[in-house]
Amino acid sequence: MRSVLNRRFDSMRIRQFNSRPMKQNQSGDFSLGRGGEPCANGAKRGRGRTKRRWFRTSIGCCVLRWIVSSATAAGSSSPSWIQLSPTTSPPARSYLAMTYDPASGKVIMFGGYDGTGYLNDTWTFDGTSWSRVQTPLSPPARAASQMAYDVLTQKVVLFGGYNGTRYLGDTWLWDGRTSRWTRATPANHPTAVTSPMLFTDPNGRVDVYGGFDGRFYQYSMWQWTGSDWRRLSLVMLPYARSSAAVGVNGITGEVVLFGGLADINPVNTWTYDGKSWTLQFPRTQPQWVYAGSAAFDPNLKAVVLFGGGSGGIDQNTTWEWIREPTWEGDGFTWKQVVTAKSPPPREGAGMAYSPSLGHDIIFGGQNSEVPLGDTWELVP
Repeated sequence: MRSVLNRRFDSMRIRQFNSRPMKQNQSGDFSLGRGGEPCANGAKRGRGRTKRRWFRTSIGCCVLRWIVSSATAAGSSSPSWIQLSPTTSPPARSYLAMTYDPASGKVIMFGGYDGTGYLNDTWTFDGTSWSRVQTPLSPPARAASQMAYDVLTQKVVLFGGYNGTRYLGDTWLWDGRTSRWTRATPANHPTAVTSPMLFTDPNGRVDVYGGFDGRFYQYSMWQWTGSDWRRLSLVMLPYARSSAAVGVNGITGEVVLFGGLADINPVNTWTYDGKSWTLQFPRTQPQWVYAGSAAFDPNLKAVVLFGGGSGGIDQNTTWEWIREPTWEGDGFTWKQVVTAKSPPPREGAGMAYSPSLGHDIIFGGQNSEVPLGDTWELVP
């Protein structure tokens, strides 16, 4: 059963990698696009309670600034995950798409897989309860799509996924001010993939990287211009992969990417400053996970990573990407957050910061292939 289900979302039969990050010249038995340049084919698949005002966006010199004005760092008390009991809640599902939408001031969630079929319902979370949004038009049912907020157009961009028979390459826009979906008709678009990585870059634009097209992990990065996709030509990209956890530091704007599924070792951490990707070598880092969940927590002032699958075993550890002084100067590293309580292990969950609640929340996912429908908040 696992091999059938996993193929739907690109959780291929897992090959256990070293937990140590590989340097670029340590390719071993893996292969990278020629000369490190973007290659559409990539690597061939192998066998195997702050107020809403914290979130302001301003565009100066084309740089996105996320200003945290009222959140405070965690104190001496131990952080804990607390299960919420909203009056209404979406049905259990995994591999859903979820993000915070500043235009509406709510977290938006779309689609996923409920264990028997693919979904295309839209839900919002206002910090207290989930509400289903009845829309006249909606993206077709799918799982393993991703979405992120475009600061310039003030709309959420959804791309990719899998519907049970094929990989998807359509683009949809969510307008939180009108609560409507619109299908975009770009002249260009990334390859149709499942489990791509979408994120708001430091320039305020939505970027998409990687994904799996049924044969290859993609080694390309595209940017949404507001009406079209533009392929970016960068000197270096993270090794081709899908299903990586991605979070954006709300203070620095820096993108943090970890793990995923790949033919080249994915047990590594990359950061993106809006111009270039950098392979990091932190002192410590989480064990390898795919379909983990990540979001910025202004209380901890860090990108938080939770759960994910690892070799077929779902995890429930919590990590934070934090600044740590070293003899070489200030640097960043992963630090495990020991919580008093934690959600059950899961992969394919949605995670986002809810300004109205003042905490990161996590919803859904699956534990040993059983879909989940619980909502948790991380209280520092």
